[in-house]
Amino acid sequence: MRLSHFFVAAALAGACGSSSNSNNFPTFQACFDEHTQKEGFDTQCAVEICCIAHGIGSAKMNTVCGDTTQSCDAYATANLTVPTDPNLAANIMTGCSSYPLDSGRTTTGTSGMCGS
Repeated sequence: MRLSHFFVAAALAGACGSSSNSNNFPTFQACFDEHTQKEGFDTQCAVEICCIAHGIGSAKMNTVCGDTTQSCDAYATANLTVPTDPNLAANIMTGCSSYPLDSGRTTTGTSGMCGS
């Protein structure tokens, strides 16, 4: 099962075409904007990609969104503004619902469709 988490994380990281020289972004918003505006990912996938595959600010990758669906939802909600997405709260929750499994924090739950 852990091997499958590795492949999901690798797929998420491979989906990133960051224009920066590293896998880090100064803010969660900057990461999200690159993945949605430049790479065409939907909100759910961009949230999960930024939570797992990138460092944000001085935080290491796969740390900023915490350990749970709830901590992911709280972090993403506090750090994203998307005026063009009237369903932002629901889209964040959907992205965060797969986060604990796809990030390797749990071995049960539903895996997301990002990077597959």
